[in-house]
Amino acid sequence: MTNKNHSKYFNRVLWITQIILTLLFLITGVTKLVMSPEFLHTTFTWTKETNLVSVRLIGFFEIIGSLGLILPSWLRIKPQLTPFAAVGIAVIMLLASILHISRGEFSELPINIIVLFMSAFIVMGRLKKSPIPAKHFALE
Repeated sequence: MTNKNHSKYFNRVLWITQIILTLLFLITGVTKLVMSPEFLHTTFTWTKETNLVSVRLIGFFEIIGSLGLILPSWLRIKPQLTPFAAVGIAVIMLLASILHISRGEFSELPINIIVLFMSAFIVMGRLKKSPIPAKHFALE
């Protein structure tokens, strides 16, 4: 595989990873933001001991992070924001891991760790290996 083909392939894998995480966090974020407390308690057991405002705030940040993973790169407007969004998602996953460990919910850790590594992959890829150039707008 030539270097150009490798770069194109790597870029595609990054896009797929960004799309997967965007969809994941958009769905979970909207769920935490709009669903009833009863639904949240059955879907996310940790919400039983967390105040509803905190759960809604987490949902809001997940939505913002998910949009940051895709929109800056796709629109090519400030695409350097995408790795920062991925860092934010990684922080959410790190905090979620700590929460699940403290609650003895070790079965929840694999998804947190996988998403953490996917986020790190986006950070590394979009900062170093396959950054997306910004659009240059001509002023008339």
